[in-house]
Amino acid sequence: MKNYFAHESAYIDQGCEIGEGTKIWHFSHIMIHCKIGMNCNIGQNVVVSPQVVLGDNVKVQNNVSVYTGVTCEDDVFIGPSVVFTNVINPRSAISRKTEYLATKVGKGASIGANATIVCGNTIGSYAFIGAGSVVTKDVPDYALVMGNPARQKGWMSEQGVKLSFDAEGKAKCPDSGSVYLLENGKVRKSISQP
Repeated sequence: MKNYFAHESAYIDQGCEIGEGTKIWHFSHIMIHCKIGMNCNIGQNVVVSPQVVLGDNVKVQNNVSVYTGVTCEDDVFIGPSVVFTNVINPRSAISRKTEYLATKVGKGASIGANATIVCGNTIGSYAFIGAGSVVTKDVPDYALVMGNPARQKGWMSEQGVKLSFDAEGKAKCPDSGSVYLLENGKVRKSISQP
């Protein structure tokens, strides 16, 4: 029994796993052997290529191409017209399907509209990729990156608020009150809250 919604214009290949509560909208194509978690939202005109894995509560906005080799953990946001690549040196006349490079998007990360994610990189948990950015290397957890090529411009909280660290390497998210620690160029959420 189908426990998800798919618009009548969407095309879903045989052999896909689609979680309960997921919605797939107009003109989207979910290709063979994809795994899409629960409560996801797949916007209009989205392509999810074979063997892509999307966790629970992933939001994929309109006109996104998610190609083979991509794995997104839970709570990822993918903005309109984002493109993931999967071959580092494509040529029309040369098949490189055996050379696909994996791309991982960590839990809670957000990718802004029109960003391009070059294959073979990891976007850390709760990272924030600015609109129009071109990601060409790994992005740390909680990092804010933007530009072409994308460069780090700061740190973000789990709520998507830019963090300001004091001299001791502590920052407090104004939305949640959670404290974050910056140590050795890495950010983590403090376990002991004030």
